[in-house]
Amino acid sequence: MSGGNILKLGIPAGSLQEATGELFRRAGYKISFRSRSYVPTIDDDEIECLLIRAQEMARYVAAGVLDAGLTGHDWIMETGADVHEVSELVFSKVSRRPVRWVLCVPNDSPVQSVQDLNGARIATEAVGLTTRFLEQHGVEANVEFSWGATEVKPPKLADAIVEVTETGSSLRANNLRIVAEVLQSTPRLIANHDAYRDDWKRAKIDDIALLLQGAMKAEDRVGLMLNVPKQNLGEVLLLLPAMKKPTVSDLADAEWVSVVTIVEESVVREIIPRLSAVGAEGIVEYPLNKVIE
Repeated sequence: MSGGNILKLGIPAGSLQEATGELFRRAGYKISFRSRSYVPTIDDDEIECLLIRAQEMARYVAAGVLDAGLTGHDWIMETGADVHEVSELVFSKVSRRPVRWVLCVPNDSPVQSVQDLNGARIATEAVGLTTRFLEQHGVEANVEFSWGATEVKPPKLADAIVEVTETGSSLRANNLRIVAEVLQSTPRLIANHDAYRDDWKRAKIDDIALLLQGAMKAEDRVGLMLNVPKQNLGEVLLLLPAMKKPTVSDLADAEWVSVVTIVEESVVREIIPRLSAVGAEGIVEYPLNKVIE
């Protein structure tokens, strides 16, 4: 340990919990969650983890209860918390796309625009976001906090809702259509301002950010190693969509070289047969844990 220094780190409970744990594991941290415990274990004596709802994370980081944490941009905006955003982490429970907060009404509603909602009752978990969005459009409505199952409230309990979606499937299943997009959101690594001014804590937080980013960049990529006759090297290089430039090394046989590169996993099945066709041999595909660019 570094002079007893401890970084208090918030891990989002709920839908992002397992995805966050897996991301940390790929980044090199062994993190595990115990049943009915809000204190995950991690194999770094300088980090103390605490499970906190993403909705509350920014508030606790801003107050200094936590030095850093992971939460969505939406909840930073909802709470208005004054925190330092260290890094954007584009991952989610379903996709790598941002989640969207959308204003929805029943399919048969006469509402066609935001302005049609003057005086309406709108249910949402994001009351602050929704209220500010309506104000920007000059609309006055009754915005009510929803404790969950928001999609089922129209039309009897609400005229419209503002809800978060990734694929839109739940909205369609409940016969809702989108009138407007309120906000797009991605997860963020955030830090308390005072904590980030501390040299040791800032270095620790930046190290975590670097490793998490590296793990995400490696998620859809693989490494390729192959041997190729020097006379065919030009053809091989044209086939490889490398991040920058492949590494080419001489082999004991002066007529051959070794090529090492990183490619998108989705194109490997197309590239390997072509590499073989131009004389590449000893082709090896291997997984990656982290890619630091």
